[in-house]
Amino acid sequence: MSEYLSIKKIQSQPRLPLQGEIDLTWRCNNACRHCWISLPADAAEKEQELSFDEIRRIADEARSLGCRQWNITGGEPLLRPDFPEIFEYLTSQAVTYSLNTNGTLITPATARQLKRKGNKMVALYGATAEVYDYVARRQGAFEQAMQGFAYLKEAGVAFTVQLVPMRANRRQWDAMVKLAERLSPQWRVGASWLYMSASGSAERNAEIRAQRLEPRDTVLLDPPDVSFADRTEAARSDNAVSTGCGISARNDNRLFAGCIESRREFHVDAYGGASFCCFIKDPAMRYNLRRGTLREAWEEFIPSLADKVRGDPEYMNNCGACRKTNCNWCGAYAFLEHGHYNSPIPYLCDTARAESKYMDDWKKNHRRYYRVAGISVQIDSDLPITDLTFEPKFRKFQADGPQEDSISIHYHFSPPFLNGRDMGEKVYDRQPWAIYRKDHSWIYKTVESNGNSHLPSKFVVANNDHTRIHIYHPDKEDYLSRSLSSLTFALTDQALLARVLADRKGCYLHSAGVILNGKGLLFVGHSDAGKSTIVKMLRGQAEILCDDRNIVRRWPDGFKVHGCWNHGEVPDISSSSAPLHAIFFHQKSPRNRLHRIEDPKLTLRPLLACLIRPFMTADWWEKMLTLLDSMSKEIPCYNLEFDRSGALCGLLQEFTE
Repeated sequence: MSEYLSIKKIQSQPRLPLQGEIDLTWRCNNACRHCWISLPADAAEKEQELSFDEIRRIADEARSLGCRQWNITGGEPLLRPDFPEIFEYLTSQAVTYSLNTNGTLITPATARQLKRKGNKMVALYGATAEVYDYVARRQGAFEQAMQGFAYLKEAGVAFTVQLVPMRANRRQWDAMVKLAERLSPQWRVGASWLYMSASGSAERNAEIRAQRLEPRDTVLLDPPDVSFADRTEAARSDNAVSTGCGISARNDNRLFAGCIESRREFHVDAYGGASFCCFIKDPAMRYNLRRGTLREAWEEFIPSLADKVRGDPEYMNNCGACRKTNCNWCGAYAFLEHGHYNSPIPYLCDTARAESKYMDDWKKNHRRYYRVAGISVQIDSDLPITDLTFEPKFRKFQADGPQEDSISIHYHFSPPFLNGRDMGEKVYDRQPWAIYRKDHSWIYKTVESNGNSHLPSKFVVANNDHTRIHIYHPDKEDYLSRSLSSLTFALTDQALLARVLADRKGCYLHSAGVILNGKGLLFVGHSDAGKSTIVKMLRGQAEILCDDRNIVRRWPDGFKVHGCWNHGEVPDISSSSAPLHAIFFHQKSPRNRLHRIEDPKLTLRPLLACLIRPFMTADWWEKMLTLLDSMSKEIPCYNLEFDRSGALCGLLQEFTE
């Protein structure tokens, strides 16, 4: 298998319906106290549901328009007797799919069918039959759910347990989490705040409202992604307003215009009504697919909705003027809550305030900044970061906050949301890592070299340019019990930064670096070449950057050498930088002498030999060859002979003066 990969960048994505969501039914065998959409299992609306033939026609139209993914939900989708046929038809033509179910109707046959790779989310409403059955309002529901989980496990189906928090189960939340962890390596929080009824029933809304948690509990049980919130804030201009699904222009009172323009998904309800979002329940905002085509819905009807709902003075003076980026308010939620689109939702206002306080506290205790070679490295961790989390060497590189050029690394201590999902094309397979390319992401998975395949894998998920990294480490104790020698915890720091530096005309070199008389000197060579020996002789006369590897970047005003923390025998390090004045290829000798290498071709080979190499792609190599070629031509290079007498120091003083 080739170790190299060529990447083609696509600047913009055409407006295609790439993902479809379909409610097979709104009926359910449970009658959960919190549910916003369920009907009784024998409800008369059963006769109005889309038939299998109608679903097949819609699926065929969707595929012809570009749809490659389906989200199958309800109600309880398994309640339909033709679910096996529908599932087979939708998923056999899709790249991937997701299924939402309460799990109580899973049979051995269903479990075998669900082995098809995709994302299965199975709800959990309590840790005991007493609480679960109370929520579901059906005796025996918990036992049936546990049987459904057992069938899935027996069939070898990967699934995610979806915990639904509410007042009825708040006291046993920790037990629910432990139960979820026993059932599956994957679990998540679903619907941490509850939507009002799709039917608008005052009675149902009162029941749902009674189950809503206090805003503080909502935030604690389903903490926000602080890094995502930061990126949203950074992306928003002064003339923008945040909504539950994205960002719209502040002076544009069209409530759904931004969402419709950016979305590549569509929703089909159980009766053939289509719109851009599952939360749109206003009949005037849904297209009847029984009377028209999905193409008409996608290309004509849905775009027309952008101008249909506009904010009135109530909206413009409240949510339209609010600058909070962490509020989940959306016109669709307002319609469910109030029957119209413009009113604030006080519960969400309170939740946003609780979330803001949470994020402020989180940044103090779970985030640190470091700076190296002009790049800000933001470290976030699901577990607290203390003064003892990282080795003392990093303190010289610690910063108070980010700068314009920054990357982020986030530590997680639960499995990534990858089980049952296609990780993409395997592009590299050499211990300790197997590397996959998936859409615009890189996925690294550890490959055990000692046959211990039963050990939990470490995962690293990176965006295309490796500026946003999520590291999933299976061992909390490993994090808590020692001071970390690497900011990346799972990868090596230079492997990550070498990729990031390539886009910034920079690289790591096996070298010792010093600043002498304001000039950067780089002694390039592998282990035992004498780098540490030279650094020891220059102690007290020069600022030591690092004795083992250093960063070289080409800036607008020329090449600079930057110190880093990856030291060797000599612990002296510095975050300083200086213009790169000379490169030395050194060797031990009975004498001390410098000899200028006039032919750049003779310097390119040893520079390449000392280049720190991460997982290498063709475009990375191209950038490195260009960079090192320029370095060999623009920076004076010398053969350096030296002995242990210390006379080298005088020679270098004279050289730099």
